[in-house]
Order: sequence, then structure tokens, then C-alpha cells
Amino acid sequence: MFTGLIADLGTILAVEQNGGGATLRIASALAAQLAEGDSIAVNGVCLTATAVEADTLYAEAMIETLRRSSLGALTAGAHVNLELPLRAADRLGGHFVQGHVDGTGTISAVREEGFARVLDVDVAPDLARYVVEKGSVALDGVSLTVSALRPGGLTVSLIPETLQRTNLGEVGEGAIVNVEVDVLAKHIERLLEVRA
Repeated sequence: MFTGLIADLGTILAVEQNGGGATLRIASALAAQLAEGDSIAVNGVCLTATAVEADTLYAEAMIETLRRSSLGALTAGAHVNLELPLRAADRLGGHFVQGHVDGTGTISAVREEGFARVLDVDVAPDLARYVVEKGSVALDGVSLTVSALRPGGLTVSLIPETLQRTNLGEVGEGAIVNVEVDVLAKHIERLLEVRA
């Protein structure tokens, strides 16, 4: 379980693809806080640290993860949002983020609005139905408030702090981002389906 508050902006050192998935090698100061077997969210995807060195961590992404997320498209030099799991004593400053990415979205427009940067994100209808105005959504693992709904997707506004601390400050039109919708909406829908 995560909060969507990014702890570090890591750098991909290598992505080693093989028939069973991919191994990510990531440079990050957070590596010093990890042990083999620990969870870490990489662009919102919960992965397991398979090896740890002083300032480098390794994590494997299976085929399902690569198919559902943007991790398979990463290349050396890319920046990734990293977050350690929530501890019971930690503050919950964002929202409950599971690290179970539902799919991807495409940035269709970027514009400046005062000190904020506004992103329009196109998402598939099967994800859009779970998004509500002023509700929560995680984009590349970043907890955000949906500022508006629009045909084909949603809009979020990013403050300068988010732009500086996350890779969302680097995205432009056409960029692919991982999307995790609010888990409560999915559970409510499933319960209503079962009762029907």
C-alpha cells in the first residue's frame, strides 16, 4: 500500500528484456532503505526489489505488468517516480494507492494556468467510469485530484512542487502514463454486480 507521495525521482540505468519479462536497474538514494524482497512503487507499479546495492535497486516486471503499464517502454536515462510502502505510523498525505496499475492513459494536452500545469489525460472508457470530479487518481504513481472530467478522459492540475519532484514535470503531449483509479469505486461496482 502506498500514498502516491513520491519519495525520489530515480533514473533507469538499464532495462533487460527477456522472454519472461524485464529486469529494471534503477539508481536511487532509496536503495539504501531497501532489502531484497521489499516492495517499491516504480511509476505507480508495485514491484519487488530483487537485489540492492548502495545506490541501485533491481526489480523484475512480469509480462502482465509490462502489458498493463508503461514500464516496458522505459529506456536508460528515463526518470521514474519511486515510493516506499506506507507504514502504519506514517501520515496518509495522498490517498490509498495499491500499486496495481489499471492501465495507461495518454497526455492529450498540456497548458499553463497560473503557477499550475494542467494535463488532459485520455483514458479508456473502462477506466473513465471509475473517475469522478474532485476524486483521486494516481498517474505514474502520483496521487492527484481530478480537477475535471471531459469526453474521453480527465484533467488534473499540477503544482510546482509536483512538477519538480516527479516525472510529470517532464511529460508532454503524447506521453503515456500509468493510471490507477480509486479502488473503492471498483469494489462498489463489483458488489452491485453481484447483488443484481
